[in-house]
Amino acid sequence: MDYSIAENALTDRVILVTGAGDGIGRQAAISYAAHGATVILLGRTVAKLEAVYDEIEALGYPQPAIIPMDLMGATKQNYQDMVETIEGQFGRLDGVLHNAGLLGVLSPFDQMDETAFDEVMQVNVKAQFLLTQAIIPLVKKAPDGRIVFTSSTVGHQGRAFWGAYAISKFATEGMMQVVADELAGTNVRVNAINPGGTRTGMRAKAFPAEDTSLLKTPADIMPLYLYLMGPDSRDVNGQCIDAQPKRQPGEAKS
Repeated sequence: MDYSIAENALTDRVILVTGAGDGIGRQAAISYAAHGATVILLGRTVAKLEAVYDEIEALGYPQPAIIPMDLMGATKQNYQDMVETIEGQFGRLDGVLHNAGLLGVLSPFDQMDETAFDEVMQVNVKAQFLLTQAIIPLVKKAPDGRIVFTSSTVGHQGRAFWGAYAISKFATEGMMQVVADELAGTNVRVNAINPGGTRTGMRAKAFPAEDTSLLKTPADIMPLYLYLMGPDSRDVNGQCIDAQPKRQPGEAKS
């Protein structure tokens, strides 16, 4: 996406990013902070979150915050407590990027492991359901609220062996559409991003033999993340947008 956003476009906004410790989540957190946002870094691994925190501070951006949380075991009460903490500390929440996700095991459908399936659905679907439920009342108070989910190419069209992950991304897109329709008359805009093939650890796990030099970096796809979280997307709702809509010859397929 060829898009340029004003340097101060996210000033005074408070944005929660899940899976902020590495990959796309890390880059999104840094990019939001670079445009003036106070970013809340949510993730499972404290050391990774602290590294992102330190990087944002070293760059002179607004001081971020850290919320350690394992989405595999987090309960409805955990999310409600988290929202109370955010409101108490910051007084507002303007945006949420649902970036955390679990790939699971790629296997034939009839050989999918039930436990592995449950884990993917827990992190990719149920955790997002519970978190979204918890944050909606606070985001609705924002003058220009945003909720952004993360889908996948295999969330548009199922693909052999992608089993639980593909199913979870279809569910994610459905959840986004339901929430977007319910909030259509409010100040909140709800959309999803399909990042496409991107140079991340999850991608390397799925395609260990591919040439990573053919892949976009997380920084390359940030324009869409900034657009959907910023003021210019106030008329966009209920959409899943591909960050890499057209593959060039030789580019890896997502």
